[in-house]
Amino acid sequence: MKKKQQLPMTPGLSTDEKGLLLARLLDEKQGEEIVLLDVNGVCPIAEQIIMVTGKGQRHVQALADALLHLAKERNIASLGVEGYQTGSWILLDFNDVIVHVFQDDLRSFYNIEGLWSEGRRVDWSTGPKDAQ
Repeated sequence: MKKKQQLPMTPGLSTDEKGLLLARLLDEKQGEEIVLLDVNGVCPIAEQIIMVTGKGQRHVQALADALLHLAKERNIASLGVEGYQTGSWILLDFNDVIVHVFQDDLRSFYNIEGLWSEGRRVDWSTGPKDAQ
């Protein structure tokens, strides 16, 4: 497996702050079952992984759109998006944070949480919210 080239971090925004910011935005946009995993040292391509479930194709696409808008607004590097057209599983690569936006049936089928079960769950709902 080829290791991803590390790009400069977003100025003034740590990986932890970025993960919290993205997870909280997903919550604001009514994403369901949001899980933020710290996979630093476990995953060779990211430090954090976020999983979220949307209520259908349009909601999944709207969640991805909101993340991309926030990334542009906050100057967060977005390295790619996969699966947007079908809207059943969209993967967004923010360099050190990977976001998986699923429809419910595919999320349970692929079980990303199980794949990265060695990662540490991060409570994104508490702590300082001034990063927003």
